[in-house]
Amino acid sequence: MISAAAPTLSAAPLWYLSRSTGITSFVLLTVAMAFGIAATQRSLASPSWPRFATQNLHRNVSLLALAFLTLHIVSTLLDSFVPMSGWSAVVPFASDYRRPWVALGTTAFDLVLVVIITSLLRLRMNATHWRRLHYTVYAAWPLAWLHFVKTGTDAAHNGFGLWIGIACAGVVGAAVAVRVVSGDNGPQRLRSLTR
Repeated sequence: MISAAAPTLSAAPLWYLSRSTGITSFVLLTVAMAFGIAATQRSLASPSWPRFATQNLHRNVSLLALAFLTLHIVSTLLDSFVPMSGWSAVVPFASDYRRPWVALGTTAFDLVLVVIITSLLRLRMNATHWRRLHYTVYAAWPLAWLHFVKTGTDAAHNGFGLWIGIACAGVVGAAVAVRVVSGDNGPQRLRSLTR
């Protein structure tokens, strides 16, 4: 139920745009994370669902998440409800609004940018360096989750955002558990098979 104090869409379109793109980008980031973990699982691939299909989904969902994340940041900066500077989008602790929680979101954004930029340059990079940089997403996702749950108005007071956060944590937790339980070491296994 919407609070009587909540502004209407016509009165605060940027606030609604910021909220909706924040939710969408976080859900897409979660899906991208799950597909990324699944893409490393050679044991989960089959003739009907080859590994490259999961990799392509992971890549495309990641870019879509970045597009919505960019809209979230731009709409938040343009909205006058929360005074934020452009620096707060890339420099942690530059925002006065809910400083620690916004800083976590900023840090997550910076890490996601590193992962996406280096992934676009993957063929020009050393594979080991790229993989190590790509693993920073395991730090970015929990930071984004904390930002989503603690900064977003939709997660406050047991709102539906909290349930979205719990569901997303369940998805990522299940994906990580499958990876650990399957014992599929990805690159190490591939190297041992090619020796």
